[in-house]
Amino acid sequence: MKKPLIGTLAALLTAGATALAGAPAATATTTATPGAAESVQAGKVAAVNFAGTVALSNCSGSLIRFPASTASDPALVLSNGHCLETGMPGPGQVVVNQASSRTFTLLNASGGSAGTLRATKMVYGTMTDTDVSIYQLNTTYAAIQSSYGIAPLTVAATHPVQGTAIKVVSGYWKKIYSCSADGFAYRLKEADWTFKDSLRYTSTCNVIGGTSGSPVVDAAGGQVVAVNNTINESGQRCTLDNPCEVDQNGVVTVRPGIGYAQETYIIPACFGPGNKLDLTRVGCTLPRP
Repeated sequence: MKKPLIGTLAALLTAGATALAGAPAATATTTATPGAAESVQAGKVAAVNFAGTVALSNCSGSLIRFPASTASDPALVLSNGHCLETGMPGPGQVVVNQASSRTFTLLNASGGSAGTLRATKMVYGTMTDTDVSIYQLNTTYAAIQSSYGIAPLTVAATHPVQGTAIKVVSGYWKKIYSCSADGFAYRLKEADWTFKDSLRYTSTCNVIGGTSGSPVVDAAGGQVVAVNNTINESGQRCTLDNPCEVDQNGVVTVRPGIGYAQETYIIPACFGPGNKLDLTRVGCTLPRP
């Protein structure tokens, strides 16, 4: 779990790096989808690309919808709790419905900028049990589809499956990592924070700072199953940037070079009609303030 990146662009320019440049800009499609105002349709499953992902100033994220969302609902952006512009929430801290005017660069399929999205509030943010932030935008899915030809990614409402091929899609770096869900950590401890039931990657998803908040997408189904948040960088035990796994019996396992994500299937149950957060809904298990 990297602290949010600061001054990265200047450092990259000095080093001659080109990662932030991304793919050559493509022209955004501006044709509205017929019937978009009535419903949000999950498009045909295609090869996973950057469409619907976003770049934050310090992290990655994605434009998301839930299975019951409609096109007239206010659009939402998903990232990590440790990417909040107000700083990393402490253990036990849950922030809800906080005003925000944060901006996000919406990407098209090739990784070019399709446009800029703006938040009206940070709906939910925490690093307790999970590591998630959800922003509400000042526009709807239908309006985004009409203006940019970009549809949201759907958050799956079922637990991810071990062995599933996944893609970690970083809007910040314009890079897609490919691996599989190796398994699940009962508890993942990193410094003062503890995450529950974390998805563990196989070794080829060697994520880096700036990939925080990237959607973890089921490569076959195209739905978001988790949000990328950390990796054990140097083999240390349970320290910042070096998470460790703790099983039901308290046994600690350190996996150097292995990355993790926080599952997102628990989120849809906490949102009602109109994409409205309601932590008291039946089935909602997200931590409350």
